Amino acid sequence: MNMEKITEKIAALPPDSNYFSLEFFPPKTTMGSSNLRARLDRMSRALRPLFVTVTWGAGGSTATKSLELAELCQRELGLTTCLHLTCTNMSRELVDRALEDAKALGVRNILALRGDPPRGEEYRGVDAMGERTDAMDEEFEWAIDLVRYVRKQYGDYFCIGVAAYPEGHADEGHPEEQSLEHDLPYLVEKCKAGADFIMTQLFFDVEAYDGFERRLRGHESGVFKTMPIIPGMMPIQSYQMIKRTTKLSHARMPDDILERLDGVKGDDEMVKKVGVDVLSEIVTHIKKEKSPCPRGFHFYTLNLEKSVSFILERTDLIPSSMSDEEISILDVPLQTLSVNGSGVNGSGNHSLRRQSSVGSAPHNRVIITAPHTSNPDFETTASEAGRHAEPVNTRANTLAISEGEGSLGREATWDDFPNGRWGDARSPAYGEIDGYGVSLHMSVNQAIKLWGYPSTPQDITSLFIQHIEGAVPSLPWSEEGLNEETNTIKAHLLHLIRKGWWTVASQPAINGIRSSDPIFGWGPKNGFVFQKAFVELFIPASDWAILHKKLTSDGVKDLVSFYASSSKGELVQSYAGEGESTNAVTWGAFPGKEIITPTIIEEVSFRAWAEEAFGIWAEWGRVYGRGSESEGLIEAVRNGYWLVNVIHHGFVDGEGLWELLASA
Repeated sequence: MNMEKITEKIAALPPDSNYFSLEFFPPKTTMGSSNLRARLDRMSRALRPLFVTVTWGAGGSTATKSLELAELCQRELGLTTCLHLTCTNMSRELVDRALEDAKALGVRNILALRGDPPRGEEYRGVDAMGERTDAMDEEFEWAIDLVRYVRKQYGDYFCIGVAAYPEGHADEGHPEEQSLEHDLPYLVEKCKAGADFIMTQLFFDVEAYDGFERRLRGHESGVFKTMPIIPGMMPIQSYQMIKRTTKLSHARMPDDILERLDGVKGDDEMVKKVGVDVLSEIVTHIKKEKSPCPRGFHFYTLNLEKSVSFILERTDLIPSSMSDEEISILDVPLQTLSVNGSGVNGSGNHSLRRQSSVGSAPHNRVIITAPHTSNPDFETTASEAGRHAEPVNTRANTLAISEGEGSLGREATWDDFPNGRWGDARSPAYGEIDGYGVSLHMSVNQAIKLWGYPSTPQDITSLFIQHIEGAVPSLPWSEEGLNEETNTIKAHLLHLIRKGWWTVASQPAINGIRSSDPIFGWGPKNGFVFQKAFVELFIPASDWAILHKKLTSDGVKDLVSFYASSSKGELVQSYAGEGESTNAVTWGAFPGKEIITPTIIEEVSFRAWAEEAFGIWAEWGRVYGRGSESEGLIEAVRNGYWLVNVIHHGFVDGEGLWELLASA
């Protein structure tokens, strides 16, 4: 029998066995989706997770992408798939549609989540005249509402999971309010309402997790006694990423782990290695604890594979029941993609990546007898040709590829160091780390407390100034304050903001500073790093017309590249049909390595980010309710401003960009 319910698959395992699951999110770009397909196939065959989960973005294109990814996992790759489903800010109609789509795809598992704090009227069902519809009859404010609704409508068709927080859930963003005992009654009710398993938020405090699980197993209600409790594990991909993640989730980072990360925070490669050590230690510890059912672990992959593969292999979580001969890599030819073309199967001739077979084994080579070869990719010696070749598609080799070994491994893990919105848009991991779509990551009350009730553009200007000066800790587009690098151009940013040009991203020019520099350095030791200055800002349409004329004038146009978008999706760029508009704005040269370019600004990434950036304006407006003065201002700004990114190519000229913009 093909068991697709998670709880049935767990129950079929030996009592003392272990299993794991992997989480993926829908990539933001077509190219990222194409590359994720090959990665998913490789990971499923080499690692063999018990199931996978797909994150959910409420409404619109994000929800469609979630369902497309679930279909890929469930139908094409044959993976037991669990679809996340958030219930707040969703009408009953949208919930029904999502559940029916999941059922049509053969998905039998739902992870019922609350999602962002509800914002009331804006998300409730209305008809074309603005009147309430029957969708109002069923409101979803908490995850338990979704659990009850699914059970009521679908009986036992779906296996339902719910979330839990080992350290307590800080709903209003204040860690001191976190309390496991406060959460427990709600978790009990979710389970009594029909939940089948529990999956936890990420954590690094293993003692807190031990206490959490002991408390649940011994709870007086008895509902958790034998229920699967799956701890959530997040591999550490970068220092800044994990700092941001733990801040958003209010997961405590123990001092000893933080000290280990602080010691290598300037070297991304070492941070990942320490992260593998840390997660392996946590998994090994939990595996030793007694459990009434098979012990599982859920990994938030962030659509990356290298760290997860290392952790799974080191902790002996990869199932070994299937022989190597039964595992083979699905032969998926690499697509020829144009970096800024129409996407998959576009008409461009540029190959996005070289074929993975180059420098590997799987193609025919000419056997020569000369002592030296002139083209090692296509020639081999007679003695080398006589050696017995190992199977390329064994499970062991597939795992080695996932861990980055050899030229095939380098191809598989080429995006191992993501850099948020300005990473490589071809990567499945491109974009923000959570993959949940546009969000303010806070409640209505928190947003109002931080940003008040703006009524004029000058009020918004004041918020941006206060953010730069440290008085306002975050803005809708920036969840943290300025770092030391940005502080070096603080005066320039303030000058632009006072003009009414609201900056949301920037960096200074850097010319060959050592990678060990405490402010600008990054990457391995004994290297040198470089940067082009760039700035991204929201600017009134009338000012953009003036700035555009300046950027395209003689004497300037050869020094800069720019991208500009309106909320309607209009795009203006400096290259405009003159080839690929791809700009590496951060790069590093390190001993024994190729040049590393972690930050790339190009048309496809700018388009993806611009859609999200204007979506954040809409999310902010919803805080104040339809028809309010603040909502009207924010909507007028969203429709009347452009998002502009300007890159100055003179990285040896530290003041070039700022002098140019000051004179515009």
